[in-house]
Amino acid sequence: MVFPGPGGKRYCTFNSYLKSRFACRVHKISLDAGFTCPTRDGTKGTTGCIYCTNQSFSFHTRAGPTSVYEQLESGMKFMHKRFRAEKFIAYFQAFSSTYAPVHELKAIYDNIKNFPEIVGLFIGTRPDCVPDPVLDLIASYREHYLTWIEYGLQSSSEETLKRIHRGHGLAEFTDAVARTHARGIEVCAHVILGLPGETGSHMLATADYLGRVRVDGVKLHALHVLKNTPLADEYEKRAFPLLSLEEYAALACDFLERIPPEMIMLRLAAVAPHAQLVGPMWCASKYKAQAAVDAELERRDSYQGRLF
Repeated sequence: MVFPGPGGKRYCTFNSYLKSRFACRVHKISLDAGFTCPTRDGTKGTTGCIYCTNQSFSFHTRAGPTSVYEQLESGMKFMHKRFRAEKFIAYFQAFSSTYAPVHELKAIYDNIKNFPEIVGLFIGTRPDCVPDPVLDLIASYREHYLTWIEYGLQSSSEETLKRIHRGHGLAEFTDAVARTHARGIEVCAHVILGLPGETGSHMLATADYLGRVRVDGVKLHALHVLKNTPLADEYEKRAFPLLSLEEYAALACDFLERIPPEMIMLRLAAVAPHAQLVGPMWCASKYKAQAAVDAELERRDSYQGRLF
């Protein structure tokens, strides 16, 4: 049996994708350029999505604001020292990193031009925050940089999107993917398994949907409840079921089996600081989740795309 990922992996890993593009070790540098979101600034709400606190995953958000230039400079030094990385991807991660006028975005993104070691530009945002002029700007970097846009989706269920206060529907995501692909920009979708009210059929429907719109990559993780979020308040009032590690591994494998075999898995699990987690506590270690998914695929003798 030949599996999708090099080296016998049963799914397409982001590391193998980068190795196929660059003949050296490449690492992402997460950046916080001071953006906000329409669900936070009053345009569509003020509290954000019910699960969201960027402090849980963005180092610079936790450490305090510094310039993008300084973040890139310090991030490259750290990644080179710790991982011997030679090339880097600038990842605008915090909040909605296209949510500003085009001239401001260009000034922010152009920081990457100061560092010849940077080979990629990845931008995390929402599908309702990418008007055509913004996509045209991002497409202009494609000549010199590996260029991806990461869109938060989380679920293909309209009911779920309303429940978690996404502030957009599935139509906006479908449209954003089509317009992004039309400009030759790769698309990654963020998906959460275990959202309140969702069953396995909802989660597999999301996998089927992503296969139909043919996104280029997926970031997958389990719902985890973080302190100081609307979700934490809801959980305190009425505790709802959270996925066990074994349940997540099974669902993640079900998901992998249903997506195209060439789709890149940019993430199979997310990690949050133990001190900020309400639960499940196994989400403090992404390695446990990755190992559990690998073991479940092995147990099934299955692989990404088997049912696609």
